[in-house]
Amino acid sequence: MPHVHLSRKHKKGGPAVRREPVPRARSGFVGRRWERTGTEPVTARSALGLRLLLSAFFTPLFVAAAVLFAVWSVQSGPGSSPTSSQLAVLAGVCAALAVFSAADLIVVLRRRRRERPSRGSAR
Repeated sequence: MPHVHLSRKHKKGGPAVRREPVPRARSGFVGRRWERTGTEPVTARSALGLRLLLSAFFTPLFVAAAVLFAVWSVQSGPGSSPTSSQLAVLAGVCAALAVFSAADLIVVLRRRRRERPSRGSAR
């Protein structure tokens, strides 16, 4: 079923005006939000390979840093520098970056799987 955009008047309560279907190739999670304006290249693509490489490299790095800072925070004494709370904040920041990087890794893998034809299908 083709995706059809409606005009802005329909969204505000006006009459619905149908437009041409927008192809879903290279679309986002829900679909294209806007039609092409003509200013972007027709063959514009996201750098999924680079995003995959960066996410695959930084996810374990941030997880390891979060664990390291958490262990260091637990083992630090009352008069140590950096303080236990500063190390805990660093562990939390690294954990948040690890979650963000892992989520990006999942998105990139799903998008690559969706956009590439399966090995058993005819090309």
